[in-house]
Amino acid sequence: MEGNKSLEKSNILLRIGRFYIDGFRAMTLGKTLWVIILIKLFIMFFILRLFFFPNILQKNFDTDEERANAVIENLTNPQ
Repeated sequence: MEGNKSLEKSNILLRIGRFYIDGFRAMTLGKTLWVIILIKLFIMFFILRLFFFPNILQKNFDTDEERANAVIENLTNPQ
């Protein structure tokens, strides 16, 4: 009986996967929108991070221990 339950679960997962794969294949406008979304996510998370969010801890401290102590100090004693 337990073998049947795991087989049913895997069958359901396969059916769900096929449902989404077939849905994405049948899209016309949706594919273009997904490409736009992925490009925007790439810009937000990779490009902007490089230019506007530098790694200050890496720049100001040499070792992981110094970085950890700086973070703990700032969390426990904010200015």
